Amino acid sequence: MGATISVNDDIKIRLKLLARGSETYDEVLQRRIRYYEEADLEEIIEARWELLHKEKAE
Repeated sequence: MGATISVNDDIKIRLKLLARGSETYDEVLQRRIRYYEEADLEEIIEARWELLHKEKAE
């Protein structure tokens, strides 16, 4: 069972604009959250990769 959240009219309009086809607001939010989680993960991996190269060079 899902929870209900309140959003103002501006956010509701923006969610509609982000929707692909018949996506629900929930699906839009899930997709965007996954995108940002993956982007954060990529940054972490890149930072660790650079650190490894630095340590190897020393």
